[in-house]
Amino acid sequence: MKQSMHLNVNTHLVMTPQLQQAIRLLQLSTFDLQQEIQGQIESNPMLDATPSNEEEEESTSQSAMNEKEEFPDFQWSTLYTNPPHKLTFNEDNYAYENLNAIPSNLQDYLRWQLDLTPMTNIDRIIGTTIIDSIDDDGFLTCSISDLHGSLKSVSYAFDMAEIEAVRHRIQQFDPLGCGSVNLADALYLQLQQLPPKTPLLALTKTIIQNDIALLGKHQYHQLMKTYHIDEQCLKNVLHLIHTLKPKPGSDYHVTPPGHITPDLSVKKIDNSWRVELNPYSLPHLSINAYYASLIKHTDNPFDYRFLKNNLQEARWFLKNIKSRQETLLKVSRYIVNYQRDFLNFGTEAMKPLILNDVAHALDMHESTISRVTTQKYIHTPRGLFELRYFFSSHIATSIGGECSSTAIKAVIKKLTGAEDCKNPLSDQKIAVLMQEQGINVARRTIAKYRELMGILPSHERKSISC
Repeated sequence: MKQSMHLNVNTHLVMTPQLQQAIRLLQLSTFDLQQEIQGQIESNPMLDATPSNEEEEESTSQSAMNEKEEFPDFQWSTLYTNPPHKLTFNEDNYAYENLNAIPSNLQDYLRWQLDLTPMTNIDRIIGTTIIDSIDDDGFLTCSISDLHGSLKSVSYAFDMAEIEAVRHRIQQFDPLGCGSVNLADALYLQLQQLPPKTPLLALTKTIIQNDIALLGKHQYHQLMKTYHIDEQCLKNVLHLIHTLKPKPGSDYHVTPPGHITPDLSVKKIDNSWRVELNPYSLPHLSINAYYASLIKHTDNPFDYRFLKNNLQEARWFLKNIKSRQETLLKVSRYIVNYQRDFLNFGTEAMKPLILNDVAHALDMHESTISRVTTQKYIHTPRGLFELRYFFSSHIATSIGGECSSTAIKAVIKKLTGAEDCKNPLSDQKIAVLMQEQGINVARRTIAKYRELMGILPSHERKSISC
């Protein structure tokens, strides 16, 4: 075999550390990116967060000018239309409901009341076991016999009646009804606390005890026939039941309020929609001119390499953040322009859009569009939305066009919201009504979208109190 040498030219993508960092920054949410920036500032002396106080800005203006002369490769202000101004506190605009307190959960609240209740040590052991078995809605997660079995390990002969007596005691705690074994038990206990002269109290108790299943199935005609009452009387019974709490512990099932900082905002200016980056979503970064100038004045090779490497990493980081923001702005402007009918007319005017459409239009990879639209939020006159909200599949219409799944959901919500509560629309009827509007949707598709929106089936939406 004769040996020979050949020269081949191939092109391939090299995943450099800088490219890896750019991809990672692109997919980070605003909160995660803020944490990433904070970590970079703490580890890299070359990075500075621009101060927001005007006096500090004046004192560092000269060093900032020197920095721009020596390191003109990054200009943060070019990304933002409106530079940040000095923030002032306005008590009227302060959202007190967003304060994140640390509330005690339901179980801690019940234990606190148990500790204040005079009872024997044995009863206290039973009470603690019962409270530990109560879920966040206030219901027991196990039967009385299971509780009895779990208490056998204690060197005492517990009696079922004793456990039941302690459970009834806990049910009187605040919130009333915690420790109930089912919905009927919780509602009946709340009815017992009402004044004896409450209208229709006895009838309501009887219905709750014996026929709560008929209430759940909205079989009102059967209830009126069974109890020999008219429609008005049943309406009054339902009104009384609606004053009760079906989940007695729900008030103490507290989740911390969420806070979302929008990455972008859109406003209508001169009859056109304009997208801008939120200047307050990220701190404004810059190269520390003092540390950068030390590179020219150090004679120590170790110090020189340390400063030079950190300066290069800081430049890469600033460049990658700028690239992230530019890509985010570019993609958002295309989406807003494409979905301008949504901004003008509402959800029913949403057009079908997929990631590949945006990628093809902007000459980007589909994975880039996916990263830049995940966990990125835009504030519009119609509310705060994740950029992914503007993407939806399409369904063909009878006139040859296309309709987005988001618009179909909006139509379903509109139809069910305007229906007769005594005779709600079935999925098949909704499909027929949508076909009359030129949208061909199968009944099973209507059912799927209805379930996704949390809308109950027609027989469960039926009511006589409308």
